[in-house]
Amino acid sequence: MVDLDRRDSSPKSRLTSSLMVALRKRRTWVSLYFLLYSLLLSSSWNLLLSIHSYYNTYSSSSYPSFPAALCASLLYGAVFGLLAMAAALAVAVPATLVTWITVLVLLAFVGRPRAQLVADGRRITADILAFALRILLREGNLAAACCALASFVALLANRRWRQLQLVVGQEERPLT
Repeated sequence: MVDLDRRDSSPKSRLTSSLMVALRKRRTWVSLYFLLYSLLLSSSWNLLLSIHSYYNTYSSSSYPSFPAALCASLLYGAVFGLLAMAAALAVAVPATLVTWITVLVLLAFVGRPRAQLVADGRRITADILAFALRILLREGNLAAACCALASFVALLANRRWRQLQLVVGQEERPLT
């Protein structure tokens, strides 16, 4: 007779069981969310600096500042839109899984046959994923558009402010 209470004490099974216990905790998911988001922010920081460097290069030269500001603001919007979508995805995945599991359990309690439950589960999964993807894209596009507009206004206002400082600075210099 096999003893069912005896557990496998191999290092692999202990690691797997301790990992499963850790993943059941909400603070583990919150920590993973903050770790993922901080990695996204730190990796995108160099991209943001290169966009700013591009804008400074073209705005300090004799080129008109409008196209450089437009291009830089669109790039800023794209970066922050992707970050917003990544953050929303990290929040939406657990909620989506809970919804999916709840619907499947309720269908199982209703007494659906197993084959029909599997077919309904696939259809429900496709519906939930399509709905979540639409919301995710809408929220990301909204964040990208708001950030692009704000950065465009800020870049042009900064350019105008620097031009005013140069004009005022030139008037205050004594003639030699």
